[in-house]
Amino acid sequence: MRGSPDPAHGPTAGLPKLAQPEWQETYGQACGTVGRPATTKLEDRPLPEGEPRPPDPQIFSLKTPTSIVRIAEIFRSLQGEGFLTGMPSVFVRTSGCNLRCWFCDTPYTSWEPEGEDFSREEILRQVDALLSAEGPSFSNSGAIEDADGSLQLHAGTLSKGEGEIRDADPDKKCRHIVLTGGEPMLFAELVPLTAALRSRGLHITVETAGTLDLPVECDLMSISPKLASSTPSAQRDARWHERHEQSRHVPEVIRRLTQDYPYQIKFVVDSPRDCEAAQAWLAEFPEIDRSRVMLMPQGTDLITLHGHAEWLKPYCIAHGFQFCPRMHIEWYGCTRGT
Repeated sequence: MRGSPDPAHGPTAGLPKLAQPEWQETYGQACGTVGRPATTKLEDRPLPEGEPRPPDPQIFSLKTPTSIVRIAEIFRSLQGEGFLTGMPSVFVRTSGCNLRCWFCDTPYTSWEPEGEDFSREEILRQVDALLSAEGPSFSNSGAIEDADGSLQLHAGTLSKGEGEIRDADPDKKCRHIVLTGGEPMLFAELVPLTAALRSRGLHITVETAGTLDLPVECDLMSISPKLASSTPSAQRDARWHERHEQSRHVPEVIRRLTQDYPYQIKFVVDSPRDCEAAQAWLAEFPEIDRSRVMLMPQGTDLITLHGHAEWLKPYCIAHGFQFCPRMHIEWYGCTRGT
């Protein structure tokens, strides 16, 4: 662990006590994710005369730390995936990604990145306001199921079913933050941002593809490895077809993240071939706790999700995986701000 776990924050806690970090310049800064006009696409950023296009290594040395993060949206909702399904949370969604999954359900953070440049202080002001505002509470979640169909109780007392969203309960304070994207690990400012969130006593989840590493404070590292099937076709975009395939799998980063933080692994599964690919991926990492691995159906509509679930649930039972529904789509549909 990068720090000593704090048992006060429950089974997913592992509160790293970081030394002063050595700042690192990430792929996103090198490629212009930070500080550029919102209308400029990442891949179309003009380069000064004589400046080479930066290569795709995951971490660069930094001369001057940045204090800006490109933000697509900040909102309060219920966590819809993983161990904390049903947990009221404030989501900070960054804009910009070093990958281009063909099935990306937030294209406004990847294929067509949108957003505004926020300082750390501006992000914290919005987070504080949302934490203090009344929001929905939750009961009867369709949370993570064990291989035998039993339910894991990671977000309070949960039971199987469609899920029920209740009116605000002023006695239930929101204490969970989810840093997501896009790829939030593109931004070095995530390091002091997570330190500031830690000082507020908040539970921090970081959602990442596991290709980049920063010394952040984090209670749950939510890693979604990108299998070969995630690569966009050359017909759609020849440049991103090559870049995505080169960048999607970085074993040393996966090992660091799973060694240094409490974690969950979520594979997006679109076909039975993806199940085989996930098995092959896991064979490369025997140290990963299989009880923290889940298979999640690909899809942004209920018909697709339920169709995949029909064969994916039995596969999970037969092979000892957990099935991970996408409950936010069940509750809200595939809409922004949820």
